[in-house]
Amino acid sequence: MLTAVVFLPLAGAVALALLFRRDGVARGVALALAVAEFALSIFAFLSYDRALGGLQLVEQRDWIAPINAQYYLGVDGLSAPLVLLTGLLGLCAVLASWSVKVRVREHFIWLLALQGAVMGVFTSLDFVLFFVFWELELVPMYLLISVWGSGRKEYSALKFLVFTILGSAFMLVGILVLYFSEGTFDMVKLGQTAQWANLVLPAQAVFFCFFLAFAIKLPTWPVHTWLPDAHTDAPTAGSVMLAGVLIKMGGYGIIRVCVTLFPGVARDYAWLLAALGVISIIYGALVTVRQSDLKRLIAYSSISHMGLVLLGISSVGVAAGKVSAVGLNGAALQMFTHGTITGLMFLLVGFVYEKAHTRYIPDMGGLAGRMPFLAVFFVLTGLASLGLPGLSGFVSELLVFMGAFLVWSWPTAIAVFGIVLTAGYILWMVQRVMFGPPLHRYEHVGDATLMEAIPVVLLFAAILAVGVYPAWVTDVFGTGIAPIVERFG
Repeated sequence: MLTAVVFLPLAGAVALALLFRRDGVARGVALALAVAEFALSIFAFLSYDRALGGLQLVEQRDWIAPINAQYYLGVDGLSAPLVLLTGLLGLCAVLASWSVKVRVREHFIWLLALQGAVMGVFTSLDFVLFFVFWELELVPMYLLISVWGSGRKEYSALKFLVFTILGSAFMLVGILVLYFSEGTFDMVKLGQTAQWANLVLPAQAVFFCFFLAFAIKLPTWPVHTWLPDAHTDAPTAGSVMLAGVLIKMGGYGIIRVCVTLFPGVARDYAWLLAALGVISIIYGALVTVRQSDLKRLIAYSSISHMGLVLLGISSVGVAAGKVSAVGLNGAALQMFTHGTITGLMFLLVGFVYEKAHTRYIPDMGGLAGRMPFLAVFFVLTGLASLGLPGLSGFVSELLVFMGAFLVWSWPTAIAVFGIVLTAGYILWMVQRVMFGPPLHRYEHVGDATLMEAIPVVLLFAAILAVGVYPAWVTDVFGTGIAPIVERFG
């Protein structure tokens, strides 16, 4: 099952490179593969038995025997929803690329390769395999930005590459320290280690080697500066995948590695996670208010929303002698909901840009009359982003604040002010772009096509489903969070 989930898009990328030369055929093949991958991700998610919990769909066999590295795949309650999210956003990214006219076949090759690499990160349980997939996603993302992007695309792509490789170097140090200390790359066995008596470096140093790598990918302040540039200059599909799943690898890594393997260090430095989370929330929101480019505005809002993930994780700082699962569950759900909400927002912004040929907010206005379908979902997605009850953003933010407040009352109270700022810039953006008097220059602008409407409806359906009945995701996340909480005694 998981081998198919990981390698179907990778095999499809190879097939497009070798067998299919015509652009029209490449589009059709890419769409068929994306639909099949989405179906597999749904099946994997539904196959996960939440009553049983633990690792499921496990595939394990020897891979590189001399160093005891294994081909080891599996999902638990933490990774199963993220596999579903990656399948959904991969399909939406392919549909968003339907109008690409430059080097069409190559575009879909790298888009499929990117999806396969991210699936590998979320399902790998061996550190060597995890690191291979972690690095593999760099190449397609770099090429998607540098070839099909806009503006200073080469600069933004290189900046993304440099930051991520820097983080990867620290991660590699942490992985090697664990291997030389314990003789295994098995993430499950390492997670069962109660004491790190054999570590060749202090546990705090290893913790921060991993944390820096994941904080860059998340990203959090002050290692966030690559994200606005990458988002602004990436093509629409690249922004959807970058916002939807790539930055979720950072939050996933902090929970899977930093918190699970080093619970004592995570508890001792939970104050630092809370501080970075609050700074990211407020700083990201304040900078977002000042943006005049639509994509850059959404990019900075992602920094603010990812601060909520860190704040939720910081709830591992003990309150009343124990750790509550609420904050960690909220952090995990925030990754899922942010993937759908911000992925949809970048999708809508990309469609508006293709029709209006500008992202400069002061030059926009009155578009609702010209594109009513896109305008309706633009408003609804904005409301989801600011946390309107009934939509998914409200549920994840509520869980994060409830969990973090038990441990960090004043920092959480400050972070709540970020929601006020979010409401300000979202409502301001929606009003300036979609409403007001119609402008003559946009009188020939059209609404969404069928191929554009499909991913919009799919993503909003996910937002609404979590907002109305969040238990179908939170119950699964809960089975993955519970064993982590138990490690804190």
